[in-house]
Amino acid sequence: MTRPARTLTLAATYIGTIAAANWAVATYGAIPIGLGLLAPAGVLFAGLAFTLRDLLHEAAGAAWTIAAIAAGTALSVAIAGPGLALAAGAAFLVSELADLAVYTPLRRRRWLLAVAASNVVGLVVDSALFLWLAFGSLAFLPGQILGKTYMTVAAVIALATIRAHRRTVVA
Repeated sequence: MTRPARTLTLAATYIGTIAAANWAVATYGAIPIGLGLLAPAGVLFAGLAFTLRDLLHEAAGAAWTIAAIAAGTALSVAIAGPGLALAAGAAFLVSELADLAVYTPLRRRRWLLAVAASNVVGLVVDSALFLWLAFGSLAFLPGQILGKTYMTVAAVIALATIRAHRRTVVA
């Protein structure tokens, strides 16, 4: 895949997960996430968005990433509907910028650590801000964090596996 095609694919996938997260919340509301916890249904898609943002940053740089964050914020507001629009848009914008702020200085030294650390910061900020603005409560916070952590762990394992496989093939 060419670099421009990879960039466009990552940007579209990233923005698509944002649409999917908002659609899932509007369609399904709260779902069981494990350990007796509930979370808004978009939690798994939202968790994946943080890693996709990091991958887009690597493929295309900060300018593309910031443009995709802006597009994702506008999409969140458009899809979420009037009741959740402010919460979805604000939480997405602030959490993705927090993710970017953590990821950027760490990415050259330890890339997988940068992905994991930035995802943790982003998922906590996103969860707390969304829940507070949308519902005036942090009751779903443990479920939100657990669901997004599932996706972060799965993404980091997948990325580590892919990197190890590429090193083996090259060697």
